[in-house]
Amino acid sequence: MMPNRLNDTLFQLVHTLEKSEKRNFKLYIKRSSAKENLKIIQLFDALDKLKEYDEKLLLKKMPSVEKPQLANLKTHLYKQLLASLRVLKSTESVELQLNEQLDHARILYNKGLKLQSLKILERAREMAKANYKFNFLAQVISLEKKIETLHITRSMQDRAELLSTEALEISDHIDMVTKLSNLALRLYSWYIKNGHARNEKDETGVKQFFRENLPANVNERTDFYERLYLYQSYTWYAFIRQDFLMYYRYSQKWIDLYEQQDAMIGVETGHYIKGMHNLLNAHFDLRNFQKFDTVLKKFEAFGKSDIANHHDNFRVHTFVYINSAKINKHLMTGTFNEGLLLIPFIEKKLDEYDMYIDRHRILVFNYKIASLYFGSGNYEKCIDYLHKIINDQVGLRNDLQCYARLMHLMAHYEMGNAEIIESLIKSVYRFMAKMENLTVVEEEMFKFLRNSFYVPTKKMMPELKKFLQKIKQVENSRFETRSFAYLDVISWVESKLSQKPMGEIIYNKYLERKKRRGN
Repeated sequence: MMPNRLNDTLFQLVHTLEKSEKRNFKLYIKRSSAKENLKIIQLFDALDKLKEYDEKLLLKKMPSVEKPQLANLKTHLYKQLLASLRVLKSTESVELQLNEQLDHARILYNKGLKLQSLKILERAREMAKANYKFNFLAQVISLEKKIETLHITRSMQDRAELLSTEALEISDHIDMVTKLSNLALRLYSWYIKNGHARNEKDETGVKQFFRENLPANVNERTDFYERLYLYQSYTWYAFIRQDFLMYYRYSQKWIDLYEQQDAMIGVETGHYIKGMHNLLNAHFDLRNFQKFDTVLKKFEAFGKSDIANHHDNFRVHTFVYINSAKINKHLMTGTFNEGLLLIPFIEKKLDEYDMYIDRHRILVFNYKIASLYFGSGNYEKCIDYLHKIINDQVGLRNDLQCYARLMHLMAHYEMGNAEIIESLIKSVYRFMAKMENLTVVEEEMFKFLRNSFYVPTKKMMPELKKFLQKIKQVENSRFETRSFAYLDVISWVESKLSQKPMGEIIYNKYLERKKRRGN
């Protein structure tokens, strides 16, 4: 990732522009022949040609601009770029169209053209209602009330009563959406910081928080955004608690909501993409192989649609979630070597999209890629990717930090690095204990790794069988499942006992499950 690339907001904006947007900007700015505007085009061209932001090089390319002038010139260019983008993109977003109509209505009102203003507000009202944009509707009604209060327009009898009633209804709706979106956001934030519930204390805390913040009579609400944030809240609540059946049900409800009102896919595309990601994750967690494939194909088809490629955000998030799901497919089928073929393309795109992708997504990709290398037996490459997580200081996903260290320890064990195993076991154990991330599985894992170096080769098989028996006893325990979700320790031990590759063990389990489920 380029260290200087994110240091300048103007540079960042210029380098996100497509060819059509650059062309539109120049046409927009050349309408004015002001001398200052010619300078900002020079600045724009200079920034566009730079691969990384370098102020000294930039000033060298613009000898007519002194260093003290540069800051003001950059501010002016930034504002003009946003203005040109707004003109170009005004028809591409419901929110931008509504904002434009509100601006026009205010301008007409200030010009004294009250009835013209009300006509535009009426159109804005219908658009806001059709797209469930109640925050905009509140602004429309606020301006309508202002006009009706200050002027006798005679636009409609009983107008005051209707506006007052509608304003109260919208206020109630906005209040409900605010409560539900806050609940969804805070639950998601809890997961991003901690991962799944680690113990009874975590679970009790999350349950209490959910109960206390879920609004009364919420299930009676039928509006799109109320249902969307309600389903999101239940999705995160179930996922944190590893109730994967509930997780599946509510991520499916999330997508069903869009399928019942498919026009909303174009209005709230980001939430649709996130919903598809969660539905795929739910099928992955439940090992619903056929449904996973069906949803992935549907998601890939969506990824090629105009809607998915309409904005940089949508294009990037679709790429992230589709490729995350593709890796998941190889992890659950044990086809690790096949999965490794995806990595060059993924890394190329991650570099291309480095300005758009958050650190959390990078951490998850690094862990998944490390898991592929571990499963394929390439422990050195596995360690390289785990170091990227262990050395990351962003303070996200304590669970990933713990399991990255555990897999790192196991990779060194596989490589036979006896001289560092003892110190690694101590440091990883201390770290996981500090993070309150030790379960029975991890405790048994540490015992096995600590003792196995002192066990003669002939006695290793009985030790492995004993270890397998202990961890299999807790395979379905509530707070142990998280260990197996991050690292398939059971398949790892079984591969050692059968002296077969780990991928073969997982692939055979996949075939058995498919046969059992008839898919």
